[in-house]
Amino acid sequence: MAMNIESVVQENDAEEDTCCKPYREQFAEFEEVNTIIAHLSDICDTQIAKERAIGRLIFILDEYQEQPHLLDPYLETLLETLLTTVRRPQCPAPLLHVVFTVLYLITKVRGFKVILRLLPHEVSDLEPILSMLDGYTDDFYELDMAGERNETWPTRYMLILWLSITAMIPFAMSRFDSGHVSETGETRKPVMDRILDVGKKYLTVTDKTRDAAAYLVSKFVTRPDVRITKLSGFINWSLDAIQSAKSSMTDMNLLCGNLSALSLMFKHGKREDILPYAVLILNRLSANNLISHDNMVIRKYNIKVVQRLGLTFLKPKVAAWRYTRGTRSLADSLAKNGTTASDCNVKSVELDEEDYDIPEEIETVIELLLNGLRDKDTVVRWSAAKGVGRITSRLPRELADDVVGSVLEMFTHMELDSAWHGGCLALAELGRRGLLLPQRLSEVVPVVLKALIYDERRGNFSVGAHVRDAACYVCWSFARAYDPAELKPYVDNIARFVVAACHVDYILNGDDTLRLHLVPKYSFYAQ
Repeated sequence: MAMNIESVVQENDAEEDTCCKPYREQFAEFEEVNTIIAHLSDICDTQIAKERAIGRLIFILDEYQEQPHLLDPYLETLLETLLTTVRRPQCPAPLLHVVFTVLYLITKVRGFKVILRLLPHEVSDLEPILSMLDGYTDDFYELDMAGERNETWPTRYMLILWLSITAMIPFAMSRFDSGHVSETGETRKPVMDRILDVGKKYLTVTDKTRDAAAYLVSKFVTRPDVRITKLSGFINWSLDAIQSAKSSMTDMNLLCGNLSALSLMFKHGKREDILPYAVLILNRLSANNLISHDNMVIRKYNIKVVQRLGLTFLKPKVAAWRYTRGTRSLADSLAKNGTTASDCNVKSVELDEEDYDIPEEIETVIELLLNGLRDKDTVVRWSAAKGVGRITSRLPRELADDVVGSVLEMFTHMELDSAWHGGCLALAELGRRGLLLPQRLSEVVPVVLKALIYDERRGNFSVGAHVRDAACYVCWSFARAYDPAELKPYVDNIARFVVAACHVDYILNGDDTLRLHLVPKYSFYAQ
């Protein structure tokens, strides 16, 4: 049987070519993938056959990175075959590793959120998953601890993801505490503690298992029954770990893991449950000055936590004053065919605003995000820009206008190119969300035009391509967000600068997205 699967792989190796179709209509290799998965048990003990099969699966699945939705009709069948093998009694450790590696390859292409919805989450799955992770009954844990962590991390990653959905079963965790006594005479820990121990343990690793552990902890501690007894303790443990973190690699990993878990906890938890801890966490993070940390990943996670704290302080309401272009319903748009866009905008802006109760901590949050826009790394600036847009969408009009003014103050000759880039990203987010009212366009457009030609000489080279690229993103967001009547006074100048950036700029002229989408929009508006 091993020869059969090897022959299938050999026959298709000749078809691999770097020139592939840019667009696919279906998962054409499903039968081949299903055949390889069905015979994993026959090749798991043969290193060469296993590597060839995994390599072939990687090649096939990577072709669908840009169209992962084509896998959806077949995911249930593939996962059922894989998990049936995993659930088999006395499943050998090598086969477990191969199965979970294939499951990870599918998850990498389709995304873990989609795969989580398809994973079984029955009560009977909880104890086996915990046992495999705890290393009580399965041989693979011994291999893991023997130094083969680089080979087994997909197994741990998928098990923790599986545990994160299984741990959400609608039963109190105390019901699964049997008080079982092990062979050494020790009483097994409660299930609640075992799950938290797994999460805390893998928050310190360097591989992708840390992301799964952060997701597991954030979902688990916000459960109603777990929140009562474990949420406060976990937050204190995380803050103590952040406070005591040194410059060692282990401490840096623990710091990244805890910040990721905190950001996801504020994302998944209910506002009324986590609001009492928000001020404490903000004060501790501000005291540690993580925004100036040398590690880029830590600064990024710090910005994520800060923006989630800001969203927790504010009630989840969409600002009534925001600019809206048309309606989201086709029937409403047709019914209002005789109403001009400016009339709709005036009505939406002049809606009576409810009384806002803005905590004083919001000022600290916005200040930290504005400082994040000046960060030296793009990923930090991008996260800060999204945070500025999200928080501004919940502010009253006057305070939101102050935020826009603070962003515009960043476009001076005294600021570095990083501040110009972060400011452009923030303006694009504000405009895309309708938070940059048309009255501000007279101040914003000249700044964007300067950013479109930004170029700063530094010795024998220059910087500014990223600023010009972000300015093009601002123009794209304006073209999608505003009615043509609002942009009419500025469209001629914008069109000239955009055409120059897309066709003359020696860096941006290779961007097909700009030429295909941005230039036609403003060429149409300029007519």
